[in-house]
Amino acid sequence: MGNMKKVFLLFGVSISFFAVHAQEDEETKTRNLDYNRWSIELNAGFTKPTEPFTVGTYTERIAPLHVDLGARYMLSPQFGLKLDAGYDNFEHAEESQLEFESKFYRFSLQGVANLRNIFGFDQWTNTVGLLAHAGLGYAMLDNDNMASSDQMLNLMLGLTGQLKLSDKVVLTGDFTAINTLKQNNTWDGYSSISGRRGLEDNYIYNASIGVTVYLGSHKEHADWYVGPNLMEELYELEAKVLEMENMMQDTDRDGVPDYLDVEPNSMPGVSVDTKGRTVDRNDNGIPDELEEYFERKYGAEALSGREKEESERVAKGFINQGYVNAYFDFDKDQPTSISAQGIDLVRSYLLNNPSATVDVFGYADEIGNTEYNNNLAKRRAENVKDILVKAGISADRINVVSKGEDTSVDSSSSGARRLVRKVTFYVK
Repeated sequence: MGNMKKVFLLFGVSISFFAVHAQEDEETKTRNLDYNRWSIELNAGFTKPTEPFTVGTYTERIAPLHVDLGARYMLSPQFGLKLDAGYDNFEHAEESQLEFESKFYRFSLQGVANLRNIFGFDQWTNTVGLLAHAGLGYAMLDNDNMASSDQMLNLMLGLTGQLKLSDKVVLTGDFTAINTLKQNNTWDGYSSISGRRGLEDNYIYNASIGVTVYLGSHKEHADWYVGPNLMEELYELEAKVLEMENMMQDTDRDGVPDYLDVEPNSMPGVSVDTKGRTVDRNDNGIPDELEEYFERKYGAEALSGREKEESERVAKGFINQGYVNAYFDFDKDQPTSISAQGIDLVRSYLLNNPSATVDVFGYADEIGNTEYNNNLAKRRAENVKDILVKAGISADRINVVSKGEDTSVDSSSSGARRLVRKVTFYVK
C-alpha cells in the first residue's frame, strides 16, 4: 500500500496542476472554438471499503450501493475541472462478528484529463473515450456506533471509460480509489484510529456505470472535439513551399521563373523580355542575337583558321538545335516572308561548307485530316528545298523528310499551333 500512497500524491498533484495551468494557456487558444464545455455526470454501482476495520468485522465482498453526481467544465479539449458529490452505503457481512451500517458522504474538486485527445485516440475512433480524474475534498462517515460523525479529507483518483451514444449522451464506466486523511474511526464505527493522522491505508473503491449528459448549443463537446491536425498542416505547408520552389525554378536560366516564363526553353545567354520570350524584334522566329552573330561571322569576307572552324561549329549547333526554322500560315505550304532570313542562314552555312548536306523536315499542326497533314508537311519541306536550290544550293545536298503532325503542343491553342507549322533543318 505504500506505493499506492505515492501514486495518489503524485497523480493527484500533477493532474490538478495541469488542469489549472491549462486555464491560462488552453482557454485563451480555444475560447472561440465551437464546442460545448459543460456536462452533468451521474453514476451508480458498487463500493468496497478496505482497511481500517475492527478485528473480526467485515463488509460484503462487494457492497451494493454507490452513487455519484458531478458537474464538469472543460477548460480545453484536453483538461477540465469537476465538482462532484458521492454517497456510499455499506454494512456488515454475514460472517462479521459485529453488526453495523455505515454511510460515507464526500464532496470533491477534481482535475480531469481527456486521455483520448491527449494520446490521439481520435485518430482511430470517434465513439470510445477515456478520462482520468484526480483531486481532493471533504468527506464524512456516519455510523450509529459513533458518538458523532467522523469528518475527514479525501484524496481520489480514477479512470472513466466513455462510449458515445449520441452528440449529447455518453455511457460511462468508472473505477475510482479514495484515500481518506484524518479519519478517526474504523469503517464499522466500533474502534478509534485517531493516532493514524497521515496518508494511511484507508481506502474505499468504487466501481460504477452511468451516463454523461452534455450541455450547450454546439454539436460537439470538448471530449470529442478534434482540433486542427498539426501534422497535416505541416505537410500542407511543406507542399506549398515545395510548390513555390518548383515555381521559382528557372530551367533555361534566363532570369525569369518558369511559372512566369512563356518560353521556358529559350537559348541560354540570349536576351529575353520580362515574360521570358526571346527578343525577336523582326518576328522572324530567330533571336536577334543569333541573327547578329551570323551576320557578324558569316558577313565577313574572310575568316581563317580556328576562328572559322569555331564559327562553323557554333552555326551548325544553332541550326541543328532548332533555333533556325521556317514558319507557315494555316493550311499554307509557302513559308511566311519573315522566314526568309532563317532559310538564308542555312543557305549561308551550306555555301560556306561545300561538303555539308542538310535534312529538311516538314511539320503540320493537328488540325484536319492526318493524311492531308502528312502531305502538307511534305509540300512545305519541298518548297523550302526549292527555295534553297534556286538560291544556289545543289539539290542533291538537300534531303526532304515529312514529319507529319507535331503533337507536342496543346492543339486547342492557336498560338501554340503556330509554332509547329514549320520546317526545321539538320546539317551534316
